[in-house]
Amino acid sequence: MPRLLQALELNGFKSFANKTTLDLSHGITAVVGPNGSGKSNVIDAIRWLLGERDARNLRGGKGEDLIFAGTRERARMGLAQATLYFSNDQKFFPADYPEIAVSRHISRDNTSRYFINKSEVRLKDLVDFFAQSRLGARGLVVVTQGNSDMFIRATPMERRAMIEEILGLREYQLKKSEAERRLEHATINLEKVRALTEELLPHLRSLKRQTSRWEKRAEVEQELHDLENQFYGSKLNIIQEKEVELLKLLEEKSKEKNLLDEAYKKAQHEVESVEKREPQERAELATVKQKTTRLQEDRSRLQKEIGKIEVAIEASKHTSSSTHPSTPELIKTLEEAHELLLASVNNTEELQSAVKKVINKIDLVLKKEILTEAKQDNNLSGELMKLVGSLDKLELDLKALAADEERLSKNQGQFYADFKAALAKLDSAKRDLDRWQESNQENIVIRERLSFQREELERNILQNGRRPDEFKSFKTANDHLDSLEGKMLKLRGQLASIGEIDQAILDEARTTEERYTYLEKELTDLEKSKADLKNLIRELKDKISHDFHEALNKINNEFASFFDAMFGGGYGKLIVQKPTAKKTKPADEAEVIAEDKELGTQKEAEEGIEIDLKLPRKKISSLEMLSGGERSLVGIAALFALISVSPPPFLVLDEVDAPLDERNARRFAELVKKFAHETQFVIVTHNRATMEAAEVLYGVTMNADGTSKIVSLKLE
Repeated sequence: MPRLLQALELNGFKSFANKTTLDLSHGITAVVGPNGSGKSNVIDAIRWLLGERDARNLRGGKGEDLIFAGTRERARMGLAQATLYFSNDQKFFPADYPEIAVSRHISRDNTSRYFINKSEVRLKDLVDFFAQSRLGARGLVVVTQGNSDMFIRATPMERRAMIEEILGLREYQLKKSEAERRLEHATINLEKVRALTEELLPHLRSLKRQTSRWEKRAEVEQELHDLENQFYGSKLNIIQEKEVELLKLLEEKSKEKNLLDEAYKKAQHEVESVEKREPQERAELATVKQKTTRLQEDRSRLQKEIGKIEVAIEASKHTSSSTHPSTPELIKTLEEAHELLLASVNNTEELQSAVKKVINKIDLVLKKEILTEAKQDNNLSGELMKLVGSLDKLELDLKALAADEERLSKNQGQFYADFKAALAKLDSAKRDLDRWQESNQENIVIRERLSFQREELERNILQNGRRPDEFKSFKTANDHLDSLEGKMLKLRGQLASIGEIDQAILDEARTTEERYTYLEKELTDLEKSKADLKNLIRELKDKISHDFHEALNKINNEFASFFDAMFGGGYGKLIVQKPTAKKTKPADEAEVIAEDKELGTQKEAEEGIEIDLKLPRKKISSLEMLSGGERSLVGIAALFALISVSPPPFLVLDEVDAPLDERNARRFAELVKKFAHETQFVIVTHNRATMEAAEVLYGVTMNADGTSKIVSLKLE
C-alpha cells in the first residue's frame, strides 16, 4: 500500500550536527542503539515538526537546547533544521502537490520559522494543516520515551483530546474553540455597543428637541431650493438661448463684416495703385513740356539768326549790284584823299599825282571790299544752310514732343477717370461699412443688455446663498416666473421668521444620530454574528459528540479484546465522565465553551474519559495501583484499540515496549506487524522481537566528536 511518511532530514538538531537523512517509507522502521547515542532525538524531531512548541516535551529546557551545543572536538551550531517529507499521491493532505515537505528552523535567539514546501507559514497554520489530517504533537501519533502509559497518566480531558485527535475530530475542536473565542469577543463587543447606545440615546433625544423647531426650516429651505432651481434655471436658460441666437447672428454679421472689410481694403488698394501711377505720368508730361518750351525757344532763336543771315545775304546782293555803302576804310581813304587834294589844290601836278594816288587807293579799297563781301556772302550761305538744317531737326523734335504731350495728356485724362472710379468704389465700400456698423450697433446693445441681465441675475443668485453653476442642470423653461418669484419671496420671509440655525448644534445632532444609527446597525450585526456563532458552536459540538460517542463504542469493543489478549482475562472499558458544576479555570481553550454571559451561565467542562478496568486474579480499585508493566500493557491495549477504529497514517513510538516481558513483547511485535498494513511505524526499541518485526533497522552510534551517526540495515 502507499506509504505517507517518506523521509526525515536533520541538520544541527540536537546530537545530529551533520546533515542526516532517514528513509521512513517502509511499513516498520526501527531505530536502535545504545543509551545516549541520540536515537530518541529522531522521535523528538518528528514531534517538533508536527507542531510541538514546548521544549520541555522535547527533553529540553528551552528552544536553544534543540540546537547542537558543541563538544571539545566540534564547535556548536547556530541553527537547528529538520524536514519531514510526505507522499501526497493519495491526496491525504489538502494540497495539490504530489509531495509535502514540512520544515522547521530555530536559531539561538529563539527565532522559529516554519515552512510547507519552502513557503513560510505561521505555527498556527502548521497546526491547522496537520489537524485537518488527524495528525498532531499532542495526541497518540507520537509516544515518546517513558510515556508508554501516557494514556493512563493523562487527565480525563487529555484522554478525550487524544481520542479526538486520532479520530480526526481535532479539526472540529479547533474550529469550535475559534468560534467560542469569537463568540466571547462578540459578546464583549455587544455589551460595549449596547452600553454606548444606551449612553448616547438621552443625548440624542435632547438634541432632537433642540433641533425640532428647525425641521420646518429644512422643509421650507428645500421648497425654496426647488423653486430657485426652477426660477433661476429658467431665467438662465432664457438668457442663454438668446445669447446663443445672438452669437449665431454675430457670427453671420462677423462674416459679412469680413467680406465688407475685404472689399474696402481692395478699393483702398486700387486707389493706392492708381495714385502710384499718377505722379510718374505727370512728371513725364512736365518734362515733355519743358523740352518743348526749350526747343521752341531754340527755334525762335534759329529763325531770328536765319532772318539776319538772309537780310545780310540780301544786303550783300544789293551792294554788289549798286553802289556799295561807304565802309569805314573807304570813308577813311576818301577823307585822306580829300585832305591830300586840298593840300595839292595849288599845284596841278601834285593835284594830278594826288588824284591818281587817291584813285588807286580807292580802287584798292574797293577791290578789297568786293573780295571781302564775296567771301562774306559765301560764309553766310553756309551758315544759313547749317541753321536751316538745325531748324528742320528742331521741328522734327517738336513734332515728336507734341505727340508725346498729346499721348501723356490723354493718359492723364484716363488717370483722372480711373482715380475717380477708384474713389467711387472706396466711397461705396465705406458707405457699406457704415451701414453695417449702424445695423450691428443694435446687436451690440442687445449683447450688452443680455450680459447685464446675466450679471444681475448671478449677483442675485449669490446674494441668496447659491452659486450660478448649480443651475446648469435646470434648463427647463417656465412661463410662470412672476408667480415663482412671489412664492420665493414668501418662503424667504418664512425662513426669516424661523431664524438662523445653530450650525454647531445641528452638526452635533446629525453626527450623534449617525453615530447612533451606526451603533444600532453594529448592534444588529453583532447579535446576528453571535447567533450565527452559537449555531456554529452547537453544530460543531453536536458533530463532535455524535462522532465521538459513535467511535467510542467501537473503541471499547476493541479495547476489551486487546485487554483480554494482553492480560489473559479481565476487562477494560472507557467511560464518559459527566461534567460537574464545579467552577474550574480551563487549562486549554479546546476544553471549554464560553457560554453566553448575558444568560448568566457558567463555563462548564466537556465530558472527559475515565478508564474502568479489572485485572484477572487481582483486585484493583484505581489506576494508581497498577505496576509499571501493567500500566504499559493497558496503554498499549488502548493505543491499538484506538488505531483499530481510526488507523492513523503513521505512529512514532519511543521505547513503549521497554517495560514488557518477552511474552508481551512478542505480542506487541505481532500487533505492530498486523497493523503495519494500514499504519506506518517508526519505533525506537531495544527489544529483539520488535527488531525482528522491522523492515529496516537504523543503528545510531556516537562519533568521537560527540555527534550521532546513522547506520542502516534493510531486513528481508
